[in-house]
Amino acid sequence: MADTLAEAPQSALSGVARVLVHAGKLNEKTAEALVKSAREKKVSFVAAVIAAGTVSPADLAHTLSTALALPLLDLNAVDAQKLPRNIVDVKLASEYQLVVLGKRGGRVFIGGADPTDQEAVERIKFATQLTPEWVIVEHDKLSKIVEANGTSAAETLESMSSGDFEFDVTDETATQETAEAAPDVEDAPVVRFLQKMLIDAINARASDLHFEPYEYHYRVRFRIDGELREITQPPIAIKDKLSSRIKVISRLDIAEKRVPQDGRMKLKFGSKSIDFRVSTLPTLFGEKIVIRILDSSSAKLGIEALGYEKIERDRLIHCIHRPYGMVLVTGPTGSGKTVSLYTCLNILNQPGVNISTVEDPAEINLPGINQVNVNDKAGLNFAAALKSFLRQDPDIIMVGEIRDLETADIAIKAAQTGHMVMSTLHTNDAPTTLTRLLNMGVAPFNIASSVLLITAQRLARKLCESCKAPATYPQEAMLKAGYTESEINGSWTPYRAVGCSACSNGYRGRVGIYQVMPITEEIQRIILTEGTAVDIAHQAEREGVRNLRQSGLVKVRNGLTTLEEVISVTNE
Repeated sequence: MADTLAEAPQSALSGVARVLVHAGKLNEKTAEALVKSAREKKVSFVAAVIAAGTVSPADLAHTLSTALALPLLDLNAVDAQKLPRNIVDVKLASEYQLVVLGKRGGRVFIGGADPTDQEAVERIKFATQLTPEWVIVEHDKLSKIVEANGTSAAETLESMSSGDFEFDVTDETATQETAEAAPDVEDAPVVRFLQKMLIDAINARASDLHFEPYEYHYRVRFRIDGELREITQPPIAIKDKLSSRIKVISRLDIAEKRVPQDGRMKLKFGSKSIDFRVSTLPTLFGEKIVIRILDSSSAKLGIEALGYEKIERDRLIHCIHRPYGMVLVTGPTGSGKTVSLYTCLNILNQPGVNISTVEDPAEINLPGINQVNVNDKAGLNFAAALKSFLRQDPDIIMVGEIRDLETADIAIKAAQTGHMVMSTLHTNDAPTTLTRLLNMGVAPFNIASSVLLITAQRLARKLCESCKAPATYPQEAMLKAGYTESEINGSWTPYRAVGCSACSNGYRGRVGIYQVMPITEEIQRIILTEGTAVDIAHQAEREGVRNLRQSGLVKVRNGLTTLEEVISVTNE
């Protein structure tokens, strides 16, 4: 078909026009006139053909289906209320006149009247990170569904501004003064748009929202299960108003656009409230804003919900109940270190225990714990806060991050003088954490006598229980991944991601992968003799400590995630 069309003399035409001319539905002159009319009226060629009455919607759909070898669907046989609406933004669907019919694996099925629109294909592919598969539908039936979806979205926006949803602004005077300085912060469309984005992010289980300005467009992305996904591209004209609105409710300086700022805001849903951390960053074309959703309930789920295997959980619980010493949690940004620490603090949070934390900033609010935010401008850094804590009769101290020798020294001295100290470092695994402390300048004796346990962790996407399917891997691939021949005995089944309406590309939620390494006497001897991370890793392996890859392979055996996901997050 493609070769036949290429030989046809309609060189000035393209897409649907060429198909219709070749099929004998239009002559070339009429097609050229309709193309010109569509451009002048700024509508699609399909809409121009239907409006002119030269080809009926049903005839057009049948012709395109036959010529392009694409499936044809009658939308009257589809329940429009059950169609997925959270895959492609309503505005994008309306702009290109299309409807999402479903999703399977890495493919999204799109119903449209013009499957030759490559711009629509690229926009959908970019927005969803899925491969679009076209299904031909009749233009008139499609228009009704697109219009109904748009109306529903408008009604949702309208209901959100009805008063059931509000921002918690404690400093009303400051907010009024700021609003007077920038009248556009109460711009109704911007207010509704921000509210919709926050609600959508919460419903999608997102951890972060990214508002990103570029030279010619503006986009909003959500981080869902650790992956960024584009949600919408609002008009670039709203970027300054949206930035001002976010900064007002976060109690930031809306006049300052040259330096980064950090703030917080809270949403109230009746009796429930959700905290957000806001960070602004000046870029070439405006302020990029990232909003992190802080879920206090995550620390109260219990240690069983985090994904620790029994032996790992027992090691950790045993160490945090010791009267003094240091427990370190390591991993990259976004690996769940804070949630792990707060889960431990929640276990230890009893009326007879004094717990103090210093963070930059405090992300999770737990009643009964004294939380301090770092304020470098005022001279309140981690080291200064730690010194103050030691005069506050603490039992347990949590340091958000050990960044320098001064903080490390004070934390270690606290651990040696009768306090339980918990903290984080950014290292790849547990053994390299000890060499990192040595490189900071901490004396080997101080490390060996204070550190009780080190946990390294990663977060892997969790398989959707509704659609996961058995997978088959070559034996060579499984051996290369780290399994032994005795483990590949057919007694268990690996699974693969499929994808359904309840998940994101076959995954829903995340599960932790952990390396929990107690500091035993043998490891202490290696530290005292300034042994390498390799020496420590070999000794830990002899003592039965799984590395991150081995812990991930256990999750694959248990059917919680895929082999590809484990290899991806532990490929060091």
